[in-house]
Amino acid sequence: MVFDLIVRQARLEDDRPLVDLGILDGRINRVAPRIADVSQQELRADGRVVVPGLVESHIHPDKAFLEERMPNRSGTLQEAIRNTGILKSRYTREDVQARAERVLDWAVRRGTTHMRAHPDIDPIERLLGVEVLLALRESHRDLLDLQIVAFPQEGILKSPGTEALLREAVRLGVDAIGGCPYNEASIGDAQRHVDICFALALRHGLPLDFHADFADDAADPRYVMTEYIARKAIAEGYRGRVNLGHVTTLGAMDPDDAAPLYELLAAAQVSVIVLPATDLHLGGRGDRRNVRRGLAPVKALLSAGVNVAYSSNNVRNAFTPFGLADMLQVGLLLCHTAHMGSPAEQAAVLRMGTVNGARAIGLGDRYGIAPGCQADLLVLDTARVADVLVDQPDRRYVIKRGNVTVTTVRTVTVNRAGE
Repeated sequence: MVFDLIVRQARLEDDRPLVDLGILDGRINRVAPRIADVSQQELRADGRVVVPGLVESHIHPDKAFLEERMPNRSGTLQEAIRNTGILKSRYTREDVQARAERVLDWAVRRGTTHMRAHPDIDPIERLLGVEVLLALRESHRDLLDLQIVAFPQEGILKSPGTEALLREAVRLGVDAIGGCPYNEASIGDAQRHVDICFALALRHGLPLDFHADFADDAADPRYVMTEYIARKAIAEGYRGRVNLGHVTTLGAMDPDDAAPLYELLAAAQVSVIVLPATDLHLGGRGDRRNVRRGLAPVKALLSAGVNVAYSSNNVRNAFTPFGLADMLQVGLLLCHTAHMGSPAEQAAVLRMGTVNGARAIGLGDRYGIAPGCQADLLVLDTARVADVLVDQPDRRYVIKRGNVTVTTVRTVTVNRAGE
C-alpha cells in the first residue's frame, strides 16, 4: 500500500510505545509500532506528542478585536453587552470579515481543526455575522471544520424580529440554534425564549447551544435556567444534543443544592462548555472581599458524569480583552483556576479541549486517533503527553484531513555574557 502520509514514531500515550500513523484519503488508515509501507509524504515525529486536533467549541469571531474601539471600563457583563450593541450598529461586511478571518487564522495556526462559532443575530446586526461566517466556512474548509450557531445575543422576546431572523438563518444553512435566555426581561420570558429555541431546533433537526446562567449567584431566576433546559431536553427527546455555555451560577450555589442539577445534566447528556477567560474576567465584579472565581464547578460536573469542555469564547473585546484563540493557553488557565493541577486532572483538561469538545459539537466517531477517524492531528514539540499544557509547546505540524496545513520550526539562541 502507498499511503498519502505517514507520521513516524508518534507519542500517543506516555506509558505506551511509539507508533507510526498511516493516513490515506484524509483518514487514519493504520496505527502500528512500525509501518513498512511507503508514502507520498513522511513526517518525523521522533517521539514527539501527537494529539487529535483542538476543538474550539464556543467562540464569537464576529465580535473579536473590538476592545480597542470601545473598552469595557467597568468590566461587567452589562457594559460588555451595551458596548457591543453600539459597535454592532457600525459594522460593515468588510470589517466583520477581516476580524473573523483573523480569529480563524490564529486558531488554525495554534492547532484548532474544529470550531463552533456563535455569530449574533438581532435587529442590529441582523444576519451579517452569519453570512460572513458561512462564506468563511467554505473558504477555510481545507483548514478548519466550522459549525455556525444562530445566536440571539439581544434576546428574542425583548428584540422583536429576532425570531424571524433565526428562521432565516436556518434557511441560510446554520448548523445549530443558539439561545441567551438571561437577556430577557422576566423569568417567564426567559422560559419562553428557551421554548422558542427548542421548537425551531426540533422542526429542523438541529442541535441547541445556549448561553445560560452567567451570574455570580442564584438571586435572579433568569440566571438559574439549567434545570429548565435539562428537563426540556429530556422531555423533547434531545438527550446529547444540547450545550450550555458559562453556567457560572452553578459554581456559586451550595454544593448540596447543586448536586441534583449535576445528575440531571448527566441524565440529559447536556454538555457544559466552560469559558474561563471570559468568566473569570467578568465574574465577581461586585465583591469587595472573598471575590468569587465565577467558574462552573468543573471537577464536580466531571465527577457526576457530565461532558465538560472548554473554549476561548471571545478574543480581545468587551467580554474578554485578552486571547490568542489558543486552546492550550486557555486550558492552562483552567488548570490554575479550577484547581486541576495533578497529572490526572491535567489529562482531564486536555481531554476537555479535544475529545470532550468533539463530543459536545457532535463529531462522533470520526474524531480521534484510530483507524477510520478523520486525520486531524497535531504534532507538538514536547516529548510527554503529561507536559502538553505546562509546556505550551509549538505546534510543529498541524494536519487537516491528512494534509499538513501548518509547520512551525523555531530556532532560539541564548547569548551568554562574554561568549
